[in-house]
Amino acid sequence: MAKLANRLLQEGFGVVNYGYPSTRLTIAEIATEHVPKAIAQCGEHDTVDFVTHSLGGIVLRMYLNQTLPDNLGRVVMLGPPNKGSEVVDKLKNFPGFTLINGPAGLELGTGEDSVPNKLGPVTYPVGIIAGSSTFNPILSQMLPNPDDGKVSVANTKVEGMSDHIVLPVTHTFMMKNSIVMDQVITFLKTGKFKHASER
Repeated sequence: MAKLANRLLQEGFGVVNYGYPSTRLTIAEIATEHVPKAIAQCGEHDTVDFVTHSLGGIVLRMYLNQTLPDNLGRVVMLGPPNKGSEVVDKLKNFPGFTLINGPAGLELGTGEDSVPNKLGPVTYPVGIIAGSSTFNPILSQMLPNPDDGKVSVANTKVEGMSDHIVLPVTHTFMMKNSIVMDQVITFLKTGKFKHASER
């Protein structure tokens, strides 16, 4: 996320680029232990916005379900598995999956009991950027098209979201894409994306 963090700094945002042990903890543990630490690093500000990628969106949703800060601003989620991912459904029992993806990865399936599907609607301003390109045709065969190689466009959506946009980017590298960065900034400043019909 460093390139995006630098771009946000250039736009005048104060930025905390917080990393967490995504492959060692459950989603609940990450939400409880690490989101408060990230918020604390923001210091005293009138508004705190969030930009997440993939699992980070689910971690944030879990945290905000339990604690809604008074100074919460806007949230942008990049490639979030808001309804889970069929890739997890099909690969979770393969040797090495847990080693690579950790306990949190196992919680991102599409079943009713998966963490994303138990979190409910969002009640705060959320803009979601979904990708429609992939460099992993094997994983894409496991997903409804269009998809970004890890998550289908349909499964990035969540009830209550403010805006949603699909861009021709891959899951792994979308946060480095200049168009994605432009859209992140647009949503953080205005509460909506700039869609093709508005350009």
